[in-house]
Amino acid sequence: MTDSYTDKTQPKPFRERLQLRAQSLGEKSAEISIRWMPETFTFAVLVTVIVFLCAWLGTETRPVQIVEYWYGGFWSLLTFGMQMVLIVVTGYALAVAPPVKRVLARIAAQLGSASAAIAVTALLSGVISYVHWGLGTILSCLFAVEIAKSFKTRGIRCHFPLLVASAYSGTAVAMVGLSSSAALLMNTPGHFLEDSIGLVPLTDTIFRPQYIMIVVAATLTAAIVLTYLHPSQKNTQEMDENASSPFGGDETRETARTPGQRLDNMPMLAWLIGLVGIVFILQEMMEQGIIGIQLNVLNFFFLMLGILLHGSLKSYSNALTKGALAAAGIVLLFPFYGGVLGVMRDSGLVDIVASGFVAISTENTFALWQMISAGVLNFAIPSAGGQWAVQGPIAVTASQELGLPIDVPAMSVMLGESLTNLAQPLWLIPLLGISGLRAGQVLGYTIVLMAFLFVVFGGGLLLL
Repeated sequence: MTDSYTDKTQPKPFRERLQLRAQSLGEKSAEISIRWMPETFTFAVLVTVIVFLCAWLGTETRPVQIVEYWYGGFWSLLTFGMQMVLIVVTGYALAVAPPVKRVLARIAAQLGSASAAIAVTALLSGVISYVHWGLGTILSCLFAVEIAKSFKTRGIRCHFPLLVASAYSGTAVAMVGLSSSAALLMNTPGHFLEDSIGLVPLTDTIFRPQYIMIVVAATLTAAIVLTYLHPSQKNTQEMDENASSPFGGDETRETARTPGQRLDNMPMLAWLIGLVGIVFILQEMMEQGIIGIQLNVLNFFFLMLGILLHGSLKSYSNALTKGALAAAGIVLLFPFYGGVLGVMRDSGLVDIVASGFVAISTENTFALWQMISAGVLNFAIPSAGGQWAVQGPIAVTASQELGLPIDVPAMSVMLGESLTNLAQPLWLIPLLGISGLRAGQVLGYTIVLMAFLFVVFGGGLLLL
């Protein structure tokens, strides 16, 4: 009795108290998110309605004009949307290549606790997403599935929605890496701001030391914070192996019975096209240097690498077909967000929001306010390229008036866009398809992480 009484009255260690509070925070946030977060398509329609009302009440635009702006912007993101689809499908196809899946399974088998699984998944997501947004999120989600399967067979319990949230956490740094739309667009000849700022090499944006430091700090923060958010054992939800997923099982090579099927499965053809493509694009990148890294270049490289690793054209084609399912939500939602972009741009709402934040900015606070304004606009325009197209001219003009270098408006806007991706369900769609979860089950945790990363991003911009 004495021991029991002592255990109840003795103060808990600080780390244990911190763990319990973080656990409670994560559980409450997840509960609210599950209760209130609608499906991604519903969310997009709600955003459309809200932006319509804001344009009607906040500007002099008539309702009929707003509808015209909406339709006018509906197809404005087709080119960029196709690039995003390719990022997803080529990332998926590469992630399910047999050599990659074997590596993921071996790493998963070495993990022995839920904390280790969450931390490693978050670190993997951050590192790979910095290089390739689509590959990072999808490979990390497939890694989460491998961990869940391995833990199931070994009797280790891990909260699967939190594990998927860890796989999604890398999206917070993706637009500050090689998938950065603003940085890549400014590095592309003929971009829409070239007359005023010229070509801006990546060494002046994403490869500047201060932004690399912010990325490292954010990735480590994500790994630590998400680990502490793991719920109690009674609230732990493991992966439902019976949940319907459109992605099926492993890629298996069909038995070749006809000359045509033998050609489909011939490794030599896959190796030939893959090697030629990779050698060519690497040569181009070496000749042009960092300035040669653009969205199309990255997509081409990862497409060819996927073909090479699959070892047959049939296997890669099958993987790409399944990957297209992960991009189906993007195909549906991008036109709607393009319509929202049209309303925001043509009604003057973007100018009102962006200019309002510029008006309260000083030389020292400009980057922080640009990050916040980009985060707000991201809910209406969840396309980094589309957002930079409408916010970029305002941000660049203001930064030039304040005498700031060009990286400040570009990277602060990308940081804000990346940050609120953790609360924007659009880019979560591929992971939901793979995991069988709903958006609300994951966003409850990533929204908590977003609050912590706001301090990391904002502090980094103010200090560095």
